[in-house]
Formats: sequence, C-alpha cells, structure tokens
Amino acid sequence: MESLNPPHGLNAPLPLPLTALSTQHSALSTQHLEPSTLELAQALMERLTISPNDWHRLKSNRNSRASEQAAAALVFLLKNQPQEALARLEQAAGWLDKSISAPPCPTHGHKNSEV
Repeated sequence: MESLNPPHGLNAPLPLPLTALSTQHSALSTQHLEPSTLELAQALMERLTISPNDWHRLKSNRNSRASEQAAAALVFLLKNQPQEALARLEQAAGWLDKSISAPPCPTHGHKNSEV
C-alpha cells in the first residue's frame, strides 16, 4: 500500500480536500469540459435519429419521427439557420398532427408495374 507521505521528506503539496476538488472541477467544467449548447443539441439529435436497423420498425412511429425532426430543428436554430429549423419544425408538427405519413419503403411492396 502506498504511503500518503511525500517521499524522502520532500515538501510535496498535500492533496486537496474533496470540497476544493469539486469546486475546482466545477470551475474547469464551466470553462472547458462542459459541452456547449450546440454539442448537447447535436448529441440529442444523434440519439433520436432513427438508425438504419430500426428504420422499418420506427418509420411510421409519429413520436419518434417528430422527436427526430424537432432535435434537428434545434441544431439548425443554434447554428443560426432559422429557415432550416422552421422546415424541421413543420415536419415535426406534421408528424404530430398526422398531416404527413411515412412513404412506402422503396425496397418492399413494389409490384412489377409492367403488364
């Protein structure tokens, strides 16, 4: 087990008390370690984006689709792109008010239209 005493009687600094560490960490967090608002919004967008593996299961899930669009709108808004944000918010509203729905999957359900 390591000793907490400095080696060979050197005047090494003592460990900071826990309260000092948390205060120091908080000061550092607010300056450099905390993610920015944009980074948080981007992380949320990534989390809410429907993955290719879940696409068939969630493509018609109105809450999932609206959440995905609303998160994208927030990212565009924070990037000072209000027109893009508005388009995504309109898509989110469309999913919620049922004015839009998922198009059919391009790889399934197509019958040969040739006669």
